[in-house]
Amino acid sequence: MKKLFDRLLGSQRPSGAEAEAKTTGPDDEGYFATVFMEHPPGPQAAPASPAASSRSRLIGNEACDTPRGLLLLNKVWGHDRYMAALTPEERNRLAQYLEFVIVPAGREVISQDQPGDFALIVLEGMVAVDRVQPWGARARLTEARDGDVLGELSLLDAGMRFSACVTLSRCTFAVVTVQALDNIARHDPRVGMALMASMARRLSLRMRQVSARLSALLSAT
Repeated sequence: MKKLFDRLLGSQRPSGAEAEAKTTGPDDEGYFATVFMEHPPGPQAAPASPAASSRSRLIGNEACDTPRGLLLLNKVWGHDRYMAALTPEERNRLAQYLEFVIVPAGREVISQDQPGDFALIVLEGMVAVDRVQPWGARARLTEARDGDVLGELSLLDAGMRFSACVTLSRCTFAVVTVQALDNIARHDPRVGMALMASMARRLSLRMRQVSARLSALLSAT
């Protein structure tokens, strides 16, 4: 998890700032879209043009106004202890770093095998998370619901997307971009830490779920 906080704290870490956030017990279901991805070590290259194109298609949908987006974010993540620790004014500042968008059913919001420069917090709706096979068939990995995060690993390491995510219903998303992470790290580290700690907690939970499932499969063989 060190990479998560290195991005946030960087070289401008304020004196006395906390360097770690503890994770708590599970209260969510499903997997992250990129949970099975293994990324080789290496330098973080700038996102290629397909990622920018993918995000442009996403933002090209109906915009959700910031007050409503913040209301939905508080609804799905307000119980999280990191978000709960923020004041109302700090939550308002957090919303200014995010983009809120409404996407109709049947739209691909994350494309497999493309570099990623954003992650999505599902605020409303349901999203299919599929692995597209070389012959074109799609294997359903899971379905993401309110509060789940999609594409967070590619956001952090600029790796290729492992899966394709398609809306199954009208969905509202909070879009977290690489630029937003950089800006929040420089200008509002306490608020950024709450965002990253909440994402890290969910990532840790998904990894534990996958580990438990793999252990069960191996034990059965």
